[in-house]
Amino acid sequence: MSDQIKFIVDNLNKEPFRKNYNLITFDSLEPMQLLQVLSDVLAEIDPKQVVDIREEMPEQTAKRMLSLLGILKYKPPGNATDMSNFRQGLVIGSKPVIYPVLHWLLQRTNELKKRAYLARFLIKLEVPSEFLQDETVADTNKQYEDLMEAFKTLHKECEQLKTSGFSTAEIRRDISAMEEEKDQLIKRVERLKKRVETVQNHQRMLKIARQLRVEKEREEFLAQQKQEQKNQLFHAVQRLQRIQNQLKSMRHAAADAKPESLMKRLEEEIKFNSYMVTEKFPKELENKKKELHFLQKVVSEPAMGHSDLLELESKINEINTQISQLIEKKIMRNEPIEGKLSLYRQQASIISRKKEAKAEELQEAKEKLANLEREVSVKTNQTREFDGTEVLKGDELKRYVSKLRSKSTVFKKKHQIIAEFKAEFGLLQRTEELLKQRHENIQHQLQTIEEKKGISGYSYTQEELERVSALKSEVDEVKGRTLDDMSEMVKRLNSLVSEKKSALAPVIKELRQLRQKCQELTQERDEKKSQYDSCAAGLESNRSKLEQEVRGLREECLQDESRYHYTNCMIKNLEVQLCRATDEMKAYVSSDQQEKRKAIRQYTKNIAEQENLGKKLREKQKAVRESHGPNMKQVKMWRDFEQLMECKKQCFLKQQSQTSIGQRNLLGINISCFEETFI
Repeated sequence: MSDQIKFIVDNLNKEPFRKNYNLITFDSLEPMQLLQVLSDVLAEIDPKQVVDIREEMPEQTAKRMLSLLGILKYKPPGNATDMSNFRQGLVIGSKPVIYPVLHWLLQRTNELKKRAYLARFLIKLEVPSEFLQDETVADTNKQYEDLMEAFKTLHKECEQLKTSGFSTAEIRRDISAMEEEKDQLIKRVERLKKRVETVQNHQRMLKIARQLRVEKEREEFLAQQKQEQKNQLFHAVQRLQRIQNQLKSMRHAAADAKPESLMKRLEEEIKFNSYMVTEKFPKELENKKKELHFLQKVVSEPAMGHSDLLELESKINEINTQISQLIEKKIMRNEPIEGKLSLYRQQASIISRKKEAKAEELQEAKEKLANLEREVSVKTNQTREFDGTEVLKGDELKRYVSKLRSKSTVFKKKHQIIAEFKAEFGLLQRTEELLKQRHENIQHQLQTIEEKKGISGYSYTQEELERVSALKSEVDEVKGRTLDDMSEMVKRLNSLVSEKKSALAPVIKELRQLRQKCQELTQERDEKKSQYDSCAAGLESNRSKLEQEVRGLREECLQDESRYHYTNCMIKNLEVQLCRATDEMKAYVSSDQQEKRKAIRQYTKNIAEQENLGKKLREKQKAVRESHGPNMKQVKMWRDFEQLMECKKQCFLKQQSQTSIGQRNLLGINISCFEETFI
């Protein structure tokens, strides 16, 4: 437990938490603080969990954490009762419950981040079947499932790219290199275009080159089609030969066989096929369906880490041990009757396994036979292609075998003769070795005798002289033969040279004349070329000067044109202004009032008057806005006064019995009082 707390504290003090806890402060945390720490860790794994638990109900906090832990596949220790205790401890912030959760989360943070991210997209929403009866809902659900599958494939490709080792720096370098190559190619294409534009009929040549490229592509496409058709023809021929072979074998079997054997063979085939259809294939189909269901279940679950695999392996081992213990207990508890039955069951299972094995062997043998027949057909086709002859069958094969047997007997005889020659060769080789040894011994004895007599080396020098004389004679013969050959060759060569000279004499004369003419033409061509180069250089310089002058003159012309248009526009504007000024003077000077009113000065005067009027009205509006509040208050007071006077009038009419003097005095007093209050 202390190691667990130490691990939790160390990880909480690191990035990105930075809690600055020690063992004492962490152990002294309150339940609410512990729940907040757990919520922060869960928020690091899933950013949607960023919540202050003080602003959240305890039931909502527990539900949120339990749902996320379920998605992350956290399995609390114990059984169902412990599960209820776990929920209760998570609600109240119990340390024995929260410490293992924190330890488990901090151990595999990166893996759990990935799992939480995938869970956002891979947890399927269960739609009730009655809602799926609607077409729009069903289409939307199908689209949702397709998008989920597309996300799975894209995520797998992304992970493969991450683990493939491609770095962004290398890709950027490749992209920059490609861009540079692209720029170089563009420049090269532009240079080639400029170079081609100087050639006559370049458009026609480009069109022809384009057509050539199209025809080459079409030729490649047709060659590919031809190859495909050849392959199809080859496969069709193979199928035809295979079917013909099957037909021949069936005819041969039908010709040689009796009805009883055919019926027996058909019964065996029917039994085998019925066994395969009724027993073996259904079992294999059921096994495949189970495997498919298991694989679909595995695919639907999120990715599992190494720790999850270790947990599953440990569980599998535990279950296997439990199964073995139960089997042992069952064997110990078995009665003798059950023991006999178990023997029969074992025998039946052994027989069924043997039957399945034999069926599989038969199926494999059939497949092997079919493969061999295909290979035989392929080999026959190859031999027919190489030799142009067909494979021998029947009587031809027997004759060929008899020929081979006769040839094999001849071969054996020849081989025996060769063996005798080899044995004789071995004997001769041995005799040669013996004679060489004897010769060496005699030479050694001769040398000793020469040394005794004082003439050592006499035999050797004599042999050397004989050998040299023999060589000299051979060399002389060779020299004589070579001299004769050389003299004959010289004669032949001289005759050939004289013949060639006589044949080439007129050609050489023509060639000399042509060489002289070629030299003259080359001199003339060099002179003309130098004249052309000097003239072209002068014309080029003159052309460049003229182009510069033309360019300068064009610029001056453009400037003058722009200046002309500008002055023309200014003149038109001035003319318009002059016309307006003359019209204004006529209107101002004329005695007619209507014409004067049309004058601009009159309009400017009216505009000034209206502006002054507007200014006064704005000032008046401002004064009204400022006095609006007091005036409204005064109006209200006058209305109140009017109501009061009306009330007094009514009172006066009611009190008719009073004297008019008293009424006047009272009225005067009231009026004076209201005037004072109003003022």
